[in-house]
Amino acid sequence: MALPKGMRLLMTADAAGGVWTYALDLAEGLAAEGVAVVLAVLGPDPRPAQVARAEAVPGLELRITGLPLDWLAASAREVLDAGVAIAALARAEGADLVHLNSPAHAAGAAFPVPVVAVSHSCVATWWDAVRGGDLPEDFAWRTDLVRRGMLNARALVVPSGAFADATARQYGLPRPPSAVHNGRRAAPSVPPAADAPPLFAITAGRLWDEGKNLAALDRAAARLDLPVLAAGDLAGPNGARVEARHLRALGQLGGAALAGLLACRPIYVSLALYEPFGLAVTEAAQAGCALVLSDIPSFRELWEGAAVFVPARDEAAAADAIARLAADPAERARLGAAARDRAAGYTAEAMVRGMLGVYRGVLMQGVAA
Repeated sequence: MALPKGMRLLMTADAAGGVWTYALDLAEGLAAEGVAVVLAVLGPDPRPAQVARAEAVPGLELRITGLPLDWLAASAREVLDAGVAIAALARAEGADLVHLNSPAHAAGAAFPVPVVAVSHSCVATWWDAVRGGDLPEDFAWRTDLVRRGMLNARALVVPSGAFADATARQYGLPRPPSAVHNGRRAAPSVPPAADAPPLFAITAGRLWDEGKNLAALDRAAARLDLPVLAAGDLAGPNGARVEARHLRALGQLGGAALAGLLACRPIYVSLALYEPFGLAVTEAAQAGCALVLSDIPSFRELWEGAAVFVPARDEAAAADAIARLAADPAERARLGAAARDRAAGYTAEAMVRGMLGVYRGVLMQGVAA
């Protein structure tokens, strides 16, 4: 089934992490297929550089709503009301389909068109991987909303098979979600950063998120002679904060600055306890960086044979793996080439094809009904 001519898609996103990159890459690919995307921004306003990047996407219409993200909302009512507002926006924009990047917003609203929900992460699977045990009350009501939204959506998508398994198990879903790997557009070739150390390790992302396990990498850095750089915010919009005592904290970098560092082909490290996919790892792999990753199911699924794996909480093992690669240029080059080859499968084009297949399937359900 072909998509409707002149199809309009209302997509939600936030500017706090990788969902922003995902949404813009997807919107750019959809534009090439004749799909007009209205991007409704939830949560904190995007930074000027993020707005400029969005405005560069052909045909993208940006709507900054100020509506709360489910994981930042103070109550269930705020999330439910946000869902009603998104449904009203879909109606006002004449959308043919709604793509929610937060399933909780489908928990109680009556949407005028079919909903595809994509779960990039959630508090229940995060808690299970990072803390374990019973959910705290503040997480329990959020989890209930997410489950209701997942069941109300016409299709549920996640970025990896490992996360599909974790999601189905955590929420007791009648069937597992569809897995469509995230993809990343390779950054334009840039020269290596002139002021970078001759050899270094680096990590990047939402450093404040406890699931990224920056504390373990900070302890590993204390054992190493080479510098370990960390690009990203140390404080999050939810009040979370992490300290970097031994890492060299760079703060939030623009895309070109980070690309310049990755072009130096450092050792890229992620000791995440929880990572449904990992766009930052993909960017490093596209640049040909050797990868040292925590041994968690999603990373095994995506990077088996193209990375060194270490126990997530074992800073000594991480430091040893980094030191061995630092002392072995040939092995760094081999692993970097393997990572680049693997990353060639995780493209924005492949992600767009996967999501178009989901959209077509949902629209066909509507025709059959």
